[in-house]
Amino acid sequence: MGLGLKMPLAEVFAQVMGPDTPVEFTAFDGSKAGPPGAKVRLDVRSPIALSYLASAPGELGLARAYVSGALDVVGDMYTALAALPELTLNAVPSDVRRAGLLRLAAARLWWPVPPPPQEHRQSRFLARHSKVRDSEAISHHYDVSNTFYEWVLGPSMAYTCAVYPTEDATLEQAQYTKHDLIARKIGLRPGMRLLDVGCGWGGMVMHAARYYGVKALGVTLSKRQAEWAQQAIIDRGLSDAAEVRYMDYRDVPETGFDAISSIGLTEHIGEKNVPSYFNFLYGKLKPAGRILNHCITRPDNKFSARTGKFTDRYVFPDGELESPGKLVSFMHDAGFEVRHEENLREHYAKTLAAWCDNLEEHWDKAVGEVGKGTARVWRLYMAASRLGFERNFIQLHQVLGVKPDGVRSGMPLRPDWEPVSPA
Repeated sequence: MGLGLKMPLAEVFAQVMGPDTPVEFTAFDGSKAGPPGAKVRLDVRSPIALSYLASAPGELGLARAYVSGALDVVGDMYTALAALPELTLNAVPSDVRRAGLLRLAAARLWWPVPPPPQEHRQSRFLARHSKVRDSEAISHHYDVSNTFYEWVLGPSMAYTCAVYPTEDATLEQAQYTKHDLIARKIGLRPGMRLLDVGCGWGGMVMHAARYYGVKALGVTLSKRQAEWAQQAIIDRGLSDAAEVRYMDYRDVPETGFDAISSIGLTEHIGEKNVPSYFNFLYGKLKPAGRILNHCITRPDNKFSARTGKFTDRYVFPDGELESPGKLVSFMHDAGFEVRHEENLREHYAKTLAAWCDNLEEHWDKAVGEVGKGTARVWRLYMAASRLGFERNFIQLHQVLGVKPDGVRSGMPLRPDWEPVSPA
């Protein structure tokens, strides 16, 4: 078959993805390619899809095409991503690239085509990880809609890796187990004071106050999270013991906490700021106080800490992932003594699978609440993240440290924090 304008558009995409990709392709010109009846089908609905792929090769171009609706996935998104190869335009044969570009010219469409409105671009006039820029980045992701998050996350409203006590545990049981595991690792007891930085919708704060009798303060840079959490605290009768503030963790004035939990914050603060982050938290703890840092990590130090282009533009602007070894070193350099560490990446894959199921169950309502483009961002990001944890591209580590009281750590001789199973 000839190339250029004679190559059917579906065949162009099939060649871009590779001849052995188990995906069917269809296009607006009526062409088809790939194995008929495959579990997943990619529909090229507009020449804009070609423009996005040409102007931003690889994941960003494909993401833009999907979010905009120029490219659609028929079938399960996770299955589709598992079938598609990682690609860049340089990896595509030159004749196939030329065919795609000729089709663009024939459509009188060239790049750059404006990206979908869901794409976030940070101001170059704001310093990376300044308080103002961090606030904007957090708002972009977390201030979408509390109702939307309720549908995706479920009743726990916990937007971090759950801990599954058994293979068949429910998401709610696993989120309870996560909070309880952290509470036990940091040794919570009645009368203690807990600081939870990056507290989200207040799940850890409320768990600590309700089940461990502590005074718990949580802070978040998301105004909508803080509003939801404060109302939930009132509704559950925990106002005397729990509080969530709309505040940068760096602005917390109180000190002398017995314990600190940080669940999913480190990813947002930037690798260069991690030393000052741990130094700051060290100064907030009493001697013998414990800290639990729970965050997504990269498996090694071979690549940049910055996230991929799709994640950076659409999901977590300015996000950076450190390796677990660096986190441990930074904690030690701040004065903490690291006492325990574990990788929970398989648990995060299961958590994401549950969130994906929740989104599909509420898809029509979710689209009505936040719009199809934003709902598509979430469908794509959560399925891709699940795959990333399963394939060990990313990990989730909990690191437990203590602020020594002289030479005394106050830690048990052996770990004593296995959580109690939820009722």
